[in-house]
Amino acid sequence: MNNQNIPKKILHWYDNNKRILPWRKHVSKKQKQYFTLVSEFMLQQTQVKTVIPYFKNFIKKIPNLKSLAKTNDQKLLKCWEGLGYYSRARNLKKTAKKIIEEFNGNLPSNIDKLKSLPGIGEYTSAAIMAIVFNKQFIPLDGNVERILKRVLFLKNQQDITKDNLNKKKSFFGKSNRSNDYAQAIMEIGALICKPTTPICHECPIKKMCIAYKKKDFQINKKNKFDKIKYFQADVFKKNNKYFLIKNNKFNFLKNFLIFPMKEINKKKYKSTIKKRINVKMSNMHMKIIINEKNKNLKSTGNLLLDKNNINRYILTSFTKKIFRSVSK
Repeated sequence: MNNQNIPKKILHWYDNNKRILPWRKHVSKKQKQYFTLVSEFMLQQTQVKTVIPYFKNFIKKIPNLKSLAKTNDQKLLKCWEGLGYYSRARNLKKTAKKIIEEFNGNLPSNIDKLKSLPGIGEYTSAAIMAIVFNKQFIPLDGNVERILKRVLFLKNQQDITKDNLNKKKSFFGKSNRSNDYAQAIMEIGALICKPTTPICHECPIKKMCIAYKKKDFQINKKNKFDKIKYFQADVFKKNNKYFLIKNNKFNFLKNFLIFPMKEINKKKYKSTIKKRINVKMSNMHMKIIINEKNKNLKSTGNLLLDKNNINRYILTSFTKKIFRSVSK
């Protein structure tokens, strides 16, 4: 197989195997722009299977760009609740406003103008250029990276930098069906070239894959140094009500409701025998002591949350995890 046949092989596989996803529906040009914008924001840092129900609910509650630009933050964050990385939701609304104010309600078809919109970087701009405007871009997500690392057998740290992987995308060649082709490559990464158990016998380009020939499918990742931090969460409970505060102390989950917390040192964490939970947030591993206290606190500017009415409030997965640990 030569490089000219790669797009043909990949698109043939895609036409016969692609997933039916709610943002791939045949809709008007305007709706396609909106569906792609919302789905691509949701897919940043999040898997397709997780995004599907959130996308369906979001589109039902906020059906177009104008309604997104006008929706209040309470409704917006409630639609996003549990999806995490909440800055994406805020940036999505800012982008909707900017598209209406500066681009007459249409997504710009210029990649630099796309990148000027809040929350749109290299990956999202490339995805929009390909999917919405059929331009010859291949977004570099984790799926595309994995295919390149295996097909070209890229192992050392220098070879797997973003810059080098972007250069290596030329392996895929070009197609006049760029909108389908970009999605097809990502789809192969998601369904075939899986992280631990690739289904090589179904792969349309296995004959060109060095990892397949060598039977070495190990994926090397760029060294990333995650911070480990230690915290104590104080859980005040009285008469089935829990005390929460608006977070303006920590950089994570800014302005969301959290249990009162403070950062502690490793020594204090190790010496405490109280209940503990672990939370992974962005590039931080959080090790948290749960300090339960039966005591009333005044709720001025904060909130006494009745556990029977928990669904009325916008709570992050982080806060819900602490809540579950003490309300069993």
